[in-house]
Amino acid sequence: MNPLLKKEILDQLDRLASEQQKQVLDFARSLTTPLPPGKPGKELLPFAGAIDADDLRTMMQAIEEGCEKVNLSEWFRDPGIKVSEPGALPPSD
Repeated sequence: MNPLLKKEILDQLDRLASEQQKQVLDFARSLTTPLPPGKPGKELLPFAGAIDADDLRTMMQAIEEGCEKVNLSEWFRDPGIKVSEPGALPPSD
């Protein structure tokens, strides 16, 4: 590991509360956890058309309405960080 990068990571970790450090650890672990093997698309073809068209429209509508939004409070859990408007980022140190 790059020693300067490692030092910066450790410096930033030292500034976090214990619960935030645990979140960083969980995230780092998720990056190193291998994904399960996938299936080739041709193995999934028998499932084509298995979902009713009305249900697909309902799912697409729910995705368009709910999944394209970013809840900044989920990203910035530090009560010291105030986000004034959507898309605004907290100042960097």
